[in-house]
Amino acid sequence: MYPGSVMKEQTSLLLDRGSSEYTFVKPIYIPQNTTPTLAMFLRHPQASRECVNGMITALSPQYKIKVFDERECNTQSLKGIDMVVFPGGTGDATRGYDGFFRRKQANAIADYIEDGGRYLGICMGAYWAGSYYFDILKGVETVQYIRRPRSEIKRSYETVATVIWEDQEEVMYFYDGCAFVGDENKFKTIARYANGDPMAIIQNNIGLIGCHPESQRTWFTKKAYLKPYWHYTHHHKLLRLFVKELFNR
Repeated sequence: MYPGSVMKEQTSLLLDRGSSEYTFVKPIYIPQNTTPTLAMFLRHPQASRECVNGMITALSPQYKIKVFDERECNTQSLKGIDMVVFPGGTGDATRGYDGFFRRKQANAIADYIEDGGRYLGICMGAYWAGSYYFDILKGVETVQYIRRPRSEIKRSYETVATVIWEDQEEVMYFYDGCAFVGDENKFKTIARYANGDPMAIIQNNIGLIGCHPESQRTWFTKKAYLKPYWHYTHHHKLLRLFVKELFNR
């Protein structure tokens, strides 16, 4: 169901061919000497192909990218990987892995982070850093923004959120993403939601984003009310700067 039985280099976008097959289209050139290497987790729909596609589009010009699934969540497969990337997808903020991660596989990710590997999580991938999943954060919890006090978004649906990213207002794609609640002295806040809650943070070697800066044009054109908010890849630039800062820590 996934592209290869072992972790492999991903140099193209993924195109769904139904429930049991993926094919590769629209090759993206990646220079052979590109470093570092990002390993992106794909398990549609929990870690969706659309979000992986968006991150490949945004990040592949500067990074070598591999795609992996839960079968490659082990110490051996993660050797030589500079950052693991967990995208958005379906799931529950507090329910756990939907049965597809064994404890040893989840522990392999936690051990990778403990040993100095970097973690990037967007939306559901950010929830996974929390205590109900990989439990790799210190003094901060991932919580549904729609349930937070003074949140302007009250239900789970495809929409946009107004955020302040490095002192600049942005209107960013949002679909039931998380806020980060805890001791703000223990992490750096890159962006905040309208109610003041942190939306994008970096804690040591872990970077988390509640909204979707990797969003692509088709995400906005499929809903009439979203069309005016397409960012013309500006948010991809913000994501690249975020990843650069995470690597520099």
